[in-house]
Amino acid sequence: MLPAAVFCARIVLWPVWEATNHPTFWPLRPDFIDATEIESMSYRDLTWCARTVAAGLFLLMLGCVTHANGQTQLQFEQCLVRLQPAAQKAGVDGASFRQFTQGTQADFTVLEKLDYQPEFKLPIWDYLAALVDDERIADGREMLVRHAAVLQRIAAAYGVDPATVVAVWGVESNYGRITGKYPLVQALGTLSCFGRRQGYFQGEFFAALRILQRGDIAPDRLYGSWAGAFGHTQFMPATYERLAVDFDGDGRRDLVDNSADALASTANFLRRGGWQSDLPWGFEVRLPPGFDSSLAGRKNKRPMSEWAARGIVAVDGKNLANSGLGDGERTAILLPAGPRGPAFIVTRNFDVIYGYNAAESYALAIAHLADSLRGGTPFVTPWPTDDAGLSRAERRELQTLLAARGHDIGEVDGALGERSRAAIKLEQARLGQEATGRGGQKILNALRGGKPVQAPAQ
Repeated sequence: MLPAAVFCARIVLWPVWEATNHPTFWPLRPDFIDATEIESMSYRDLTWCARTVAAGLFLLMLGCVTHANGQTQLQFEQCLVRLQPAAQKAGVDGASFRQFTQGTQADFTVLEKLDYQPEFKLPIWDYLAALVDDERIADGREMLVRHAAVLQRIAAAYGVDPATVVAVWGVESNYGRITGKYPLVQALGTLSCFGRRQGYFQGEFFAALRILQRGDIAPDRLYGSWAGAFGHTQFMPATYERLAVDFDGDGRRDLVDNSADALASTANFLRRGGWQSDLPWGFEVRLPPGFDSSLAGRKNKRPMSEWAARGIVAVDGKNLANSGLGDGERTAILLPAGPRGPAFIVTRNFDVIYGYNAAESYALAIAHLADSLRGGTPFVTPWPTDDAGLSRAERRELQTLLAARGHDIGEVDGALGERSRAAIKLEQARLGQEATGRGGQKILNALRGGKPVQAPAQ
């Protein structure tokens, strides 16, 4: 059987030579195969060989499957080999690298998400309607009560108030309920080898491997977002290494299964970013007629006295002098939906929140949720749209109505994914609405027929 095994291996593997033309594989070339080898093989050997060749070629094809974006598993494995020396220089020893990457399959779906972030694509009113809804406010207030003792200790240690910390928790993972389904080694490894920003993701990939190497978090618990953020408050691995804290003193910085560590680490992040405990993030204001909107912008900070001189007042009409901010406090005007929508004065603390995810809509969601947890009210100025966004409960109701009309929208979960949007588009066309696929109050009210529908609770 040995000659047959050798012969079959050469048949299966000679395409590797075709692909690489490397001298190591020259004996695999077809012109190196002697016809007498076939003649000398028994029927049993030939049968075994045929099966081996079929299985081998199948396995070889698995490694060479080309995905829609042009990459293959074989290329991924070759990339990991190339990355190992750099990982070693970054503090990941060879044994750990092999242990934690062995058998890893590339996840090419993360490349499709690389250029899409909802903070930059959704209208601001849709984004905030889902992130700062009645459910999240109620849940957040419950968390403030449940974790009151640890949150007070965190506030004393880091100078960040409980509502702000809990607001980050609520927006990032819905208070620990949704922390991500992607194995970080797989996701970050793929992003380290393909797509844009490979250098950045390689740094995060190596950081994730160092976390595993130190034993901070078990491999079967290191799951997160497609981009590598993980835990209750979604730290990137390099941020974890730099700012995560062991708040309960158990010897591990556990952001996955320890909410105290996660909340304290978030407060530490904000403090290190420049958070000032005696400074609000900002507040809603009213602009004077004819305000020059070119003066707006988070980076265009000016003294409060200048904004007051230009006729800006608090949204309730009170003078800015009553805001609690000094005349010399440098602030900016934020117009997230342009001059016809709500306007805000924002301080340096808003910039600190912005640093958590580098999107103004995200920072506004955190700030607004924190205010709501303290008992604050919705924004006074309406968004400039005649089709307001939907809360998560309303999104589930919309999905329930679509499913009742025979549309396959998948799970009723409040996430308006591809199938939900396709169904919305069909219903909009049927109703004579603009067929955009966007879920808003217009399509919800039209499908309701004036009667709200009870959707499954989440």
